[in-house]
Amino acid sequence: MANIKSAKKRILVIETKTARNKAIKSRVKTYIKKVEAAVASGDQSAAQAALLAATSEIDKATSKGIFHKNTASRKISRLANSVNKMA
Repeated sequence: MANIKSAKKRILVIETKTARNKAIKSRVKTYIKKVEAAVASGDQSAAQAALLAATSEIDKATSKGIFHKNTASRKISRLANSVNKMA
Protein backbone atom coordinates (compact mmCIF):
# COMPACT_ATOMS: atom_id res chain seq x y z
CA MET A 1 0.00 0.00 0.00
CA ALA A 2 1.19 3.49 -0.79
CA ASN A 3 2.61 5.65 1.99
CA ILE A 4 3.29 8.84 0.05
CA LYS A 5 0.46 11.34 -0.24
CA SER A 6 0.80 11.75 -4.02
CA ALA A 7 0.78 7.98 -4.52
CA LYS A 8 -2.40 7.68 -2.45
CA LYS A 9 -4.00 10.38 -4.59
CA ARG A 10 -2.96 8.59 -7.79
CA ILE A 11 -4.68 5.43 -6.54
CA LEU A 12 -7.92 7.36 -6.01
CA VAL A 13 -7.69 9.11 -9.40
CA ILE A 14 -6.99 5.82 -11.20
CA GLU A 15 -10.02 4.20 -9.53
CA THR A 16 -12.23 7.06 -10.71
CA LYS A 17 -10.89 6.90 -14.27
CA THR A 18 -11.19 3.11 -14.36
CA ALA A 19 -14.85 3.31 -13.34
CA ARG A 20 -15.53 5.94 -16.02
CA ASN A 21 -13.75 3.91 -18.71
CA LYS A 22 -15.65 0.76 -17.74
CA ALA A 23 -18.98 2.57 -17.92
CA ILE A 24 -18.24 3.99 -21.36
CA LYS A 25 -16.98 0.64 -22.71
CA SER A 26 -20.07 -1.07 -21.36
CA ARG A 27 -22.30 1.53 -23.04
CA VAL A 28 -20.54 0.97 -26.37
CA LYS A 29 -20.93 -2.80 -26.06
CA THR A 30 -24.67 -2.37 -25.43
CA TYR A 31 -25.05 -0.29 -28.59
CA ILE A 32 -23.08 -2.86 -30.59
CA LYS A 33 -25.34 -5.63 -29.29
CA LYS A 34 -28.39 -3.63 -30.40
CA VAL A 35 -27.01 -3.46 -33.95
CA GLU A 36 -26.23 -7.18 -33.98
CA ALA A 37 -29.70 -8.01 -32.67
CA ALA A 38 -31.34 -5.88 -35.38
CA VAL A 39 -29.23 -7.58 -38.05
CA ALA A 40 -30.12 -11.01 -36.66
CA SER A 41 -33.84 -10.16 -36.68
CA GLY A 42 -33.56 -8.97 -40.29
CA ASP A 43 -35.02 -5.52 -39.65
CA GLN A 44 -33.20 -3.20 -42.08
CA SER A 45 -34.51 0.14 -40.76
CA ALA A 46 -33.87 -0.77 -37.12
CA ALA A 47 -30.37 -1.95 -38.02
CA GLN A 48 -29.62 1.35 -39.79
CA ALA A 49 -30.88 3.39 -36.83
CA ALA A 50 -28.93 1.23 -34.36
CA LEU A 51 -25.79 1.54 -36.52
CA LEU A 52 -26.07 5.33 -36.50
CA ALA A 53 -26.40 5.38 -32.70
CA ALA A 54 -23.57 2.88 -32.22
CA THR A 55 -21.26 4.84 -34.53
CA SER A 56 -21.93 7.97 -32.52
CA GLU A 57 -21.20 6.23 -29.21
CA ILE A 58 -17.99 4.66 -30.53
CA ASP A 59 -16.82 8.06 -31.82
CA LYS A 60 -17.58 9.67 -28.45
CA ALA A 61 -15.59 6.97 -26.65
CA THR A 62 -12.70 7.47 -29.08
CA SER A 63 -12.65 11.23 -28.50
CA LYS A 64 -12.40 10.58 -24.75
CA GLY A 65 -9.44 8.26 -25.27
CA ILE A 66 -11.22 5.03 -24.37
CA PHE A 67 -10.53 3.44 -27.78
CA HIS A 68 -7.67 3.94 -30.20
CA LYS A 69 -8.89 5.49 -33.47
CA ASN A 70 -8.00 2.37 -35.48
CA THR A 71 -9.94 0.18 -33.05
CA ALA A 72 -12.95 2.47 -33.39
CA SER A 73 -12.68 2.42 -37.18
CA ARG A 74 -12.52 -1.37 -37.17
CA LYS A 75 -15.57 -1.71 -34.93
CA ILE A 76 -17.61 0.74 -37.04
CA SER A 77 -16.50 -0.91 -40.28
CA ARG A 78 -17.50 -4.39 -39.11
CA LEU A 79 -20.90 -3.18 -37.94
CA ALA A 80 -21.49 -1.29 -41.21
CA ASN A 81 -20.52 -4.37 -43.23
CA SER A 82 -22.96 -6.56 -41.32
CA VAL A 83 -25.78 -4.03 -41.87
CA ASN A 84 -24.91 -3.59 -45.57
CA LYS A 85 -24.97 -7.36 -46.17
CA MET A 86 -28.65 -7.33 -45.24
CA ALA A 87 -29.57 -5.24 -48.31
